[in-house]
Amino acid sequence: MTLALWNMHLCFALVIFLLLPLRGRSRGLQGAVLLALLALGFVPVQGLPLVAYPRALAPEVSIVTLLALGWAVLVRLDLAQPLPGNQRMTLRVLFGALGLFLYPAALGLGAFDTYQLGFGPRTMLVAIGLVALLMLYLGHWLAMSMLALATLAFGLGLLESENYWDYLLDPFVVLYCWFALLASGSRRLWSSRSRSRA
Repeated sequence: MTLALWNMHLCFALVIFLLLPLRGRSRGLQGAVLLALLALGFVPVQGLPLVAYPRALAPEVSIVTLLALGWAVLVRLDLAQPLPGNQRMTLRVLFGALGLFLYPAALGLGAFDTYQLGFGPRTMLVAIGLVALLMLYLGHWLAMSMLALATLAFGLGLLESENYWDYLLDPFVVLYCWFALLASGSRRLWSSRSRSRA
């Protein structure tokens, strides 16, 4: 199994685990389910491991997405505390803004292809390093860890891609951030209108 399939394999197991109605179950049972899901990815279907099929339909998952899913699993297993609201908002704004910088331009909506910055990314590495230091200063250690570990994974070449952007972002994490920010903004707008009417 290639590194890309290992990446999708882990994502496949974590996503299904988080979707299953296991809240309130014992940690041992939940751990057993997670291990079973990891084993399920190896099951051969027509000569290919099961996890190869979602890999054919979806782009390579970023390190940031894997870390976010891993954190959500730790919270589900009561091995970590949920992030405070301000830190969740920081994560959404940070990766939503990075996605806004990357994807529209990469799709040809601007004069400059920002995706090209990820090849030989000295400028990007400095910029992301400064953002990581800012996150550390603000006490947003999960955001800092995501940036640092994605950068480390890029240095080690853990994904098939040679572009730094692919370690930081994928469509899944960007769309999640955008929709979460939109939903949060809509709730605040609705709440403020309700208070003004009252």
